Amino acid sequence: MVNSFVFSPFQENTYVIADDITREAVVIDPGCYEQAEKEQLAAFIASQNLTIRYLLLTHAHLDHVFGAAYVKRKYGVEMYLNEKDIPILNDVPTRCQLFGLRGYEHADRDHNLAEGDIIRFGSIELAVVETPGHAPGHVAFINYADRYVIGGDVLFQNSVGRTDLPYGNHAILLQSIQTKFYTLPDDYIVYAGHMEPTTIGREKRTNPYTKEITK
Repeated sequence: MVNSFVFSPFQENTYVIADDITREAVVIDPGCYEQAEKEQLAAFIASQNLTIRYLLLTHAHLDHVFGAAYVKRKYGVEMYLNEKDIPILNDVPTRCQLFGLRGYEHADRDHNLAEGDIIRFGSIELAVVETPGHAPGHVAFINYADRYVIGGDVLFQNSVGRTDLPYGNHAILLQSIQTKFYTLPDDYIVYAGHMEPTTIGREKRTNPYTKEITK
């Protein structure tokens, strides 16, 4: 069960993935900025009788971590993030000041996420793949059994992640898409960090930003 919530002025997608039988779950990229958004997330988790096991981050840009400290504290879970994104995480307070955003609470990373890791909860397994380009420590989570990707800000519906931010690299981003996303079967659903879900096949056919790697 993949559940999504659109939070903050950045319209970021926060995901709660739950096992239907055990009710064990993970929160991915908690972008809840306003208190009402945090309460919305908590109300859903309570209504579904979910037990949160992990807090997972695809990367550490501010819009994906607004609610990280809240989730850690409320559910007593530890936070997983690739070590290469720690400088970005530590820079979030400065970025918030630039955008005039107040009230951000910092959360420290507890564990690393790296290529080949498997996150298990209930009967669900999420395989971690490193997908740099938008951010140096960006990762995605693949559920091979249910045929979907929690992709963060790598591949969107008819778009790709920005690379004009600090540490961004467009060539590396395209390489990540080519080697980690476009090697998946066409029917895999991509749940991205912004906008509506898409599929691997659709993006191979229509995404104008990846034409050079699908020739």
